[in-house]
Amino acid sequence: VRDISFEVPRGEIFAFLGPNGAGKTTTIRMLTTLLEPTAGTVHLNGLNPAEHPQEARKHFGIVFQDASLDQDLTAWENMEYHAVLYHVPRGVRRERIEMLLKLFELWERRNDLVKKFSGGMRRRLEIARGLLHTPKILFLDEPTLGLDPQSRNQMWNQVKRMNEAEQVTVFLTTHYMEEAERVAQRIAVIDHGQIVAIGSSEELKARTGTKTLEEAFLALTGTSIRDEAADPMAMMRNFARMWRR
Repeated sequence: VRDISFEVPRGEIFAFLGPNGAGKTTTIRMLTTLLEPTAGTVHLNGLNPAEHPQEARKHFGIVFQDASLDQDLTAWENMEYHAVLYHVPRGVRRERIEMLLKLFELWERRNDLVKKFSGGMRRRLEIARGLLHTPKILFLDEPTLGLDPQSRNQMWNQVKRMNEAEQVTVFLTTHYMEEAERVAQRIAVIDHGQIVAIGSSEELKARTGTKTLEEAFLALTGTSIRDEAADPMAMMRNFARMWRR
């Protein structure tokens, strides 16, 4: 990325959009301690992730594009394992797990193995897990990829409720323009490593003289097909290695 600069205030749902290879994954990796910037400074809830990576990780949750649940554990076991990893106090652990599983409509399936879950259920469980340690920021990297419209709609309703209830800042990437337009208060568009526009959906449409966010996105980034983005599984493996350090 090249000289990008932006702010996301507390409690905002912020969409970070761009074509494949535009710099979205690189930015997320810098924000989540997986990649150290070669220049400039990142502040994540008042912390510099490059200087205080372990402390910074306590302040955010992240959901990767690809599933990262243990399919041979139950929903409850996946949540409890995450709670232990993040040092969620035993006194609040069970109450927090129960609240999130109920919010994401998984309570009745808490003792079922994840391998028996549908794609939508797994994604909801991953988001619930990402919120378990009460993070200030939730990173969602294409969280609805491959989900049917009903599952996507349900998932975003639940994320918005959590955003409103706990003032969790949500930083999301997606290729579904109507999704970003529906849930995000502001949108940044990155292309060739630079932020080319930032504002509300209405502001971006007004700037480009278009009627839909998708038309505005194409006006800002062009219509040529781009190379595929970085491998999300490699990103997940890097994250696991960083945690073990």
